[in-house]
Amino acid sequence: MSDVVLEAQDLTRHYEVSQGFLKPKAHVKALNGVSFQLRAGKTLAVVGESGCGKSTLARQLTLIEAPTAGKLVLDGTDITKAGKGDIKDLRKKVQMVFQNPYASLNPRQKIGDQLAEPLTINTTLTKAEREEKVRAMMTRVGLRPEHFFRYPHMFSGGQRQRIAIARAMMLQPKIVVADEPTSALDVSIQAQVLNLFMDLQEEFNTAYVFISHNLSVVEHVADDLMVMYLGRAVEMGTKEVIYSKPMHPYTQALLSATPSVFAEDRRTKIRIEGELPSPLNPPTGCAFHKRCPYADTRCQQETPDLRPVEGRQIACHHVERIATHIA
Repeated sequence: MSDVVLEAQDLTRHYEVSQGFLKPKAHVKALNGVSFQLRAGKTLAVVGESGCGKSTLARQLTLIEAPTAGKLVLDGTDITKAGKGDIKDLRKKVQMVFQNPYASLNPRQKIGDQLAEPLTINTTLTKAEREEKVRAMMTRVGLRPEHFFRYPHMFSGGQRQRIAIARAMMLQPKIVVADEPTSALDVSIQAQVLNLFMDLQEEFNTAYVFISHNLSVVEHVADDLMVMYLGRAVEMGTKEVIYSKPMHPYTQALLSATPSVFAEDRRTKIRIEGELPSPLNPPTGCAFHKRCPYADTRCQQETPDLRPVEGRQIACHHVERIATHIA
């Protein structure tokens, strides 16, 4: 039996936006054909600068929105062909941890009640059975018994994120999508929360899609890495392969900007000129060509497809030439 719990094929999401009175509608190409597989008990990290489509991808994976085109198979079921009843059942199998732990919690509801809510909606457990499961999960994530009756404002940021993680794990989902789950936390607390993610993954064999700007965090938790730029994947592979030898110019620039306390881990800084293009009017050809030092006429006219190169998938016309410049 395959251990693939999630598969995306050319997943696309475009938004129709108004340009003003009597003007034609415009289309924001937020997600523009992304394909990948996610296996049980593994972590796929999705990285890229703001506006590259990471959060849009998260909304598709958690079934908050339907894709404009493409195919999304969740636990063997193609959600693009599933009915409302099937979608409702599938939502139990994928949960989300948000960036802001305070905004994602109800300020007027006690923590015990918030953690029990997924069980109340999706199971037939009695109140006593739900409380037992909630208290057991609170213990797993490092919360004390007396926290059951407290409100969100009575907790620190790290404790709130532990509550959010506990809520996401209450139904023991097959997939958890974590959208920048540590960016609002102090560095010391980040390490604790990341270790908690990894402990829960080992216990429940949960697959993670981990979205982050912080490549140091990604290196700690990921098994596989997908680098996105303007709605497309530009480089995909195992963490070890990409961190040891990034080959796409955009990946090289991202990793060169990652700080390190160890001199041997520091890379020569690569500066990317210009701004991220607008998804309302993306450039022709390779989306990165206006900022890429290796771009030529072919890059301006022809969109590169992902292809296998040295143990990873990469979308670049000149990756072989670029590889000769990598030490």
